[in-house]
Amino acid sequence: MTVKVKICGVRTPAILDAAASAGADLVGLVFFAKSPRNLSLEEAQLLADKARGRVGTVAVLVDPDDALIDAVANAVRPDFLQLHGHETPERVAAIKARTGLPAIKAIPVAEPGDVSDASAYAGIADQILFDAKASPETLLPGGNGVPFDWGVLATAAPPFALSGGLDAGNVAEAIRLTGAELVDVSSGVETAPGVKDETLVEQFIQAARSAVQPQAKAS
Repeated sequence: MTVKVKICGVRTPAILDAAASAGADLVGLVFFAKSPRNLSLEEAQLLADKARGRVGTVAVLVDPDDALIDAVANAVRPDFLQLHGHETPERVAAIKARTGLPAIKAIPVAEPGDVSDASAYAGIADQILFDAKASPETLLPGGNGVPFDWGVLATAAPPFALSGGLDAGNVAEAIRLTGAELVDVSSGVETAPGVKDETLVEQFIQAARSAVQPQAKAS
């Protein structure tokens, strides 16, 4: 099975075009004021309209209130919502019911015990995304360019997505070791926080596509 690729934190039409042309499956549009990748509703709407029919869109939200959820769902009309905060299983279910959209739930990971937190979202979240747990002094829950020990995902129930410190140089190994069905990159294709590079985007997608997953290798 070919791994899917999400380019997160897309802010410009040029990067959207590069991601779509290189074969990305999804692009992430961030709605979090503290992030250098944050978008206004108007900016996100233009990007989502440009993406439609070419590449899927994911609205990335951090503990959003109902007003923001409604605004994003109605104006941007994303294909998925990614919940990257402390949303409980009940809150994820309520957001899905409110919008009718599938949800990706990010689970922060630093040690093996963190992986088990995903089980609470079984049958609720449509996709689990394991991401590196941010340090207490870090303002951003994701996009920090920090990997975690992928070996802790040995107990994770597939399918799942992987993020955290990925780039073109390590994504193939990450896929081989974890069997992730989707890889999610943000800072790993940037030259500065929030500034993505078309060549890095293309190189990441090529590297991910060339990776051999554990199942395929075993056969």
